[in-house]
Amino acid sequence: MPTIALSPCRQMSDYLESVRRAGASPRELTLADQPAAVAAEVDGLLLTGGGDVDPALYGAAPHSTYSAAEPGRDAFEIALVRAVLDAGKPVFAICRGMQVLNVALGGDLVQDIPTEVNGAAHHDIREPRYALAHEVWTTQGSRFSTLMREKLVDGESCQVNSRHHQAVKHLGAGLEVVATAPDGVIEAVERPGTFCLGVQWHPENFWRTGEFRPLFEGFVDACRRPS
Repeated sequence: MPTIALSPCRQMSDYLESVRRAGASPRELTLADQPAAVAAEVDGLLLTGGGDVDPALYGAAPHSTYSAAEPGRDAFEIALVRAVLDAGKPVFAICRGMQVLNVALGGDLVQDIPTEVNGAAHHDIREPRYALAHEVWTTQGSRFSTLMREKLVDGESCQVNSRHHQAVKHLGAGLEVVATAPDGVIEAVERPGTFCLGVQWHPENFWRTGEFRPLFEGFVDACRRPS
């Protein structure tokens, strides 16, 4: 059974259950863990959701809506994802995790969707955590669309929940857009080669009903393969 590291966050239970149900053993990390050691010891990394990434890390001044993550988390997760990618191991990044992945690879972020994206949809619906907010349109032939093929409407779209006010802006090195919302907000990215997928919504909240189980199963399957 593969072991998957989970970056620390305040709402861990659904991530843990999703990983277990997909057939892997989760390992909850703390900020005291050493990224290089983690990368050597685990089979994959799941980057979890949380507060905003410090805009100084991508050369920007903070927007008035900036809400920082836990102290030390940005630096830890950026070092962690770089170490895991350098080790050639799979990464699955969710919400803030997708933003961390993008910044770690040299990209930047839309700091506040409502004020920076014209005609933006409502991307920040907090409760219930599995409430559907909008659809996403996928790129045919991508890893994401292949994993989700049996769940997609007409092979190209699905409904997602949403609770974020930031998003990927300019892509980090090697990343490709593989899903967008109707308003143009980037909803999923991936990197060719070793499994590296980021989604902007929260698929872990659907572990009871299984709408996004193929993403976790595909991730865990990639973690079973030798590098």
